[in-house]
Amino acid sequence: MADAAPAVGLFASRRAVILLGPPGAGKGTQARLLSERYGVPALSTGAMFREQVERGTLLGKEAQPILAQGGLVPDEIVRAMVEEWITGPDCAGGFILDGFPRTLPQAIALDGILRDRGFPKPLVFFLTVERFRLLRRLTGRRTCSIGGEIYNIYDLPPMVPGRCDVDGGELVMREDDREEVVRPRLELYDERTRAVVEHYIKLGLLLEVDANQDPGLLTETLFEILGPARSK
Repeated sequence: MADAAPAVGLFASRRAVILLGPPGAGKGTQARLLSERYGVPALSTGAMFREQVERGTLLGKEAQPILAQGGLVPDEIVRAMVEEWITGPDCAGGFILDGFPRTLPQAIALDGILRDRGFPKPLVFFLTVERFRLLRRLTGRRTCSIGGEIYNIYDLPPMVPGRCDVDGGELVMREDDREEVVRPRLELYDERTRAVVEHYIKLGLLLEVDANQDPGLLTETLFEILGPARSK
């Protein structure tokens, strides 16, 4: 694995940061915090597809039954969508990928996209979590229907049950966080996404980070590895 040396000025070099890890590892939370600190956009393919479902687009209608069962949207659809996003002006100074690549073909395709667009090799974080913690995090997760804030009924409950502390929005459970869906999701991750981890290990790009720790401590660990935010 690559050495976890601080990468001062990381995003000034147009670097891509990839967050890998099973569902419930905290990729979404960490991607948001890294995006805020370093001033670069973060892409969550899961959130992108959920938006398509909510808008009732053709892509959303195709993806909805797959997502509801914890499956993976076909590689060619995800790859085209991500490539279009990467080539946008917002990504010129670097970006963060949360939930992509999920399969080995996606990882290989991303290697080519970055190379063709003149990006240096990405920095890849692999967030590792014990299985029982993943089940607790996922089945206990609730999301604000207004602002998208995330809670956990076991570990990070709201002050008023069922209501967001920020705007009072109803807290809802995602369909793919039901236990009968979570277990197959984790099995599917083990089956397919592990090959992506092996791919980045072979390339010497993977940094393994313990995500069993408190989310705040995990954030500080990632900040320390990435180095200070660039001055404005």
